[in-house]
Amino acid sequence: MLKEYLDHIEFAYPRVLYLLLLIPILAGWYISYSGKTRGAIKVSSLRSFRNTNSFKSKLRHIPFVLRMLALAGIITALARPQTHNDERNVEGEGIDIVLCIDVSGSMLAQDFHPNRLEAAKRVAGEFVQQRPTDRIGLVIFAGESFTQCPVTSDHAVLEQQIMQIDGGFLVDGTAIGSGLATSADRLKNSESKSKVIILLTDGENNGGLIDPVTAKEIAKSLGIKVYTIGIGSDGYATTPVPGPDGRVSMQQEKVNIDETLLKQIADETDGKYFRAKGDQSLSDIYGEIDQLEKTKINITTNRRYTERFHPLVLIAIGFLFIEMLLRLTVFRQFP
Repeated sequence: MLKEYLDHIEFAYPRVLYLLLLIPILAGWYISYSGKTRGAIKVSSLRSFRNTNSFKSKLRHIPFVLRMLALAGIITALARPQTHNDERNVEGEGIDIVLCIDVSGSMLAQDFHPNRLEAAKRVAGEFVQQRPTDRIGLVIFAGESFTQCPVTSDHAVLEQQIMQIDGGFLVDGTAIGSGLATSADRLKNSESKSKVIILLTDGENNGGLIDPVTAKEIAKSLGIKVYTIGIGSDGYATTPVPGPDGRVSMQQEKVNIDETLLKQIADETDGKYFRAKGDQSLSDIYGEIDQLEKTKINITTNRRYTERFHPLVLIAIGFLFIEMLLRLTVFRQFP
C-alpha cells in the first residue's frame, strides 16, 4: 500500500530533499557529543554505577530519534509532495463512415482464422478503436441488406454490434447493390465534410433489388467515397455447406470475387480497391484505409495537482509533542 502511494507522488521542489543529509550529520554529532564527559562529581566509589541498566537508561536516546523523525517529516513536507490527475479532452473534425460487411454463407469459409466473417469482425472492431472522433455505422448484407447499427459516436455500442454480427437471419446470397445502397442511405443526411463506405465481400452480386451500378451512382451523387475489399484466398477454400437433410458438410468451394465490379465502384467514387488473401493482409488493408482517411484531432490535457504534505506536517508535530512530553516527564533533568 505504501509502495503504491509513493509510486504516484511527485515533488514540486525535489532539491529541498537534499536537506535530509543533515540528519546523518546531526546523528554523528549527537553520538560524538553524548560520548563526552559533560561534568564531574566526586564520589568515594563507582561500584553503585557500574551495573546501571535501568529502563530510563535504555530509552535515553528516544527524544533525539523523535526529533530527527520530525525534522525528516518537515523537510519532506517543504519539498511539497503532490499527486496529479490528468483530464484529457479529445476534439476533432471526424469522418462519417459506414462499414458494409458481407455475411453470406460463403463468409464462413475457413481460409481465414477461424473464418472470413470472424476475421472481418475482429479487424472491423480494431478499426473502430482507432477512430475515436468519427461517427461510424454498420450495415450487413447477404441476399438482402440490414442496418445493424446506425451511424453513431457511441463506439462501445458499435463494437458490441460488430461482435454480434450473424448472417443466419438474412436470406442467403450476395446483394452487393443492396448493401451499398443501404450504406449510402445511412450517410444521406450526414453533414460531415467527408463520408466514407468500406464495403467488404467475398463473392459476386447475385441478389437484391438494387443493381450495384445503380447503388454506385447513388453513392457518387451523395459525394461518398467507397473503399472496396475482396476477401478470400486464391483457388479453393474449405467451406461449410448445408445439405438437403440439414446436415453441414465441409466442401472445397471456388473463390469467386467480382474484382472488376469492386474496382469500378472504388474508382468512380474516388476510393480504392483492396484484395485480402489472409488475416494479415486484411489487417494491413484497414490500417491503410485508416491512414488514407485521417481525422484532425486536438487533444488537450489538464493536469490537476493535489497537495499531500499535510499528513507529514501532522506526523512531525506529533513526534515533537511526544519528545517534549518525554523530556518533561520520563527524561526530566533537575539542576
